[in-house]
Amino acid sequence: MAYQTVLVHLDVDPHCAARVACAARLLAPGGMLVGAAMSGVSRLLYRSAPAPDSDRYLGLHLAFLRERASAALAAFDQQMSVAGMPASEGRLIDDEAAGGLALQARVADLVVLSQSSEASDLVAQLLPQAGRPVLLVPAAFRASDAAPRFPQRVLVAWDGGIEAGRALASALPLLRYADLVELVVCEADPAGPIARDLQWADPLPWLARHGVNATLQHHTLGGSGRFNRNLVGDALLELASDSAADLLVMGAYAHSRMRESLLGGVTRTVLAHMHLPVLLEH
Repeated sequence: MAYQTVLVHLDVDPHCAARVACAARLLAPGGMLVGAAMSGVSRLLYRSAPAPDSDRYLGLHLAFLRERASAALAAFDQQMSVAGMPASEGRLIDDEAAGGLALQARVADLVVLSQSSEASDLVAQLLPQAGRPVLLVPAAFRASDAAPRFPQRVLVAWDGGIEAGRALASALPLLRYADLVELVVCEADPAGPIARDLQWADPLPWLARHGVNATLQHHTLGGSGRFNRNLVGDALLELASDSAADLLVMGAYAHSRMRESLLGGVTRTVLAHMHLPVLLEH
């Protein structure tokens, strides 16, 4: 079965309709699409802040933020009123985006966001807090784009790490519907440590027992190999393009955000240049 509860971030960004359309396609029959619009003020501040009625300026500011969130909810309700859309529920939450989404994600199966410069920070904050996978929709995706209900050609980045294992497990509801599932190992040496680990931790038999027929390929990198994480990110996107994949599955932030910022990283490279939906798990 596909996902029973999908949580989608609502805002007034022009890409919101596309992200909602993508989220709606990932639901199992009878599933629920939850659209969450956050006011932008952390719920933790409300506990110590004065009541809005006692501070005129605070009240005006909160009213503006809630009005903006209400506009996002209204657009969501209108989009979901079209025939054929799944059951949905809109929520206005007095919280900032990462905290509000993380709280609700714990009772959802998947969170859907859109690619943007702000989204990278949001994803980095959300993944460790939510404990759920995040699907990032590329900025170029449009709500009117023709697409199958579920991804048909899926590329999975595999390095044998914890994050990759969790991403693979989280993607199972989609992999069962795919026509092609290809795992790819990117490292400089075809007989490198990831390839050696596959002798004892081969994901293909495990996938087969879950009804997923997958293949695995080793992509040899040039230069400094697996230690140049920008090369890995670029290679994954190139392979996804060559195979006409409509979903990339990968572990995210296997290294600290500071290290990724200073040295580069697979996650950072993919989020900056992605041209297809990417399912991430930390």
